[in-house]
Amino acid sequence: MPAFSAPGVTITWEPGRCRHAQECVHGLPSVFDRDRRPSIDPSAASVDEIVEVIDRCPSYALGYRTDDGRTRAAPPE
Repeated sequence: MPAFSAPGVTITWEPGRCRHAQECVHGLPSVFDRDRRPSIDPSAASVDEIVEVIDRCPSYALGYRTDDGRTRAAPPE
């Protein structure tokens, strides 16, 4: 599972879960850009902004771990 880190947060991505709802791309295009490599740049927004947008991911393809203890991961299948 790819992971992308910046101070305060690590974003995880499970490509096989992604349903392309584009909540991430529309919510934080500075962080999530399909045309950029790597396509996720967690340094481009605040931890709180990242958490807010990832919490809207309906497929749980995106997750996070924050330095202050917040987490989001896909539920077991």
